[in-house]
Amino acid sequence: MSARHADARVARVVAMFESITPADVSRLGEFYASDARFKDPFNDVRGVPAIERVFAHMFVALDSPRFVVRDIVAEGDQCFLTWDFLFRFRRFSRDEQIVHGGSHLRFDAQGRVALHRDYWDAAEELYEKLPGIGAFMRFLKRRANS
Repeated sequence: MSARHADARVARVVAMFESITPADVSRLGEFYASDARFKDPFNDVRGVPAIERVFAHMFVALDSPRFVVRDIVAEGDQCFLTWDFLFRFRRFSRDEQIVHGGSHLRFDAQGRVALHRDYWDAAEELYEKLPGIGAFMRFLKRRANS
């Protein structure tokens, strides 16, 4: 268990996020409540099997995905994490990519995650890095700022 936070629930989840592998996806029920909700810019799912599919897809779609948790703020049954998500595209640039984001977690009475909501800017953190669409997104951003 990670010693990065005094709250055992938080430390356990942070350790899981920072070390998750494809083999760990089938163990997510140890960390998430059976009816947990997971929401990010591309997904809004409920239940452990659906959450497992989101994480499994991450490992299929990307090379070497990993999370580095930067900050932890916890109070009561809630926690907010800031993180860097590092990965390589399988089909585009092979350079390592970084997405900066945050997660709001709410724990149930058993200490499992009942709500996991990710916040990150898909346009800036992902679309701008893709060939073709990235140039268009950067153009739109410049136009909006002028």
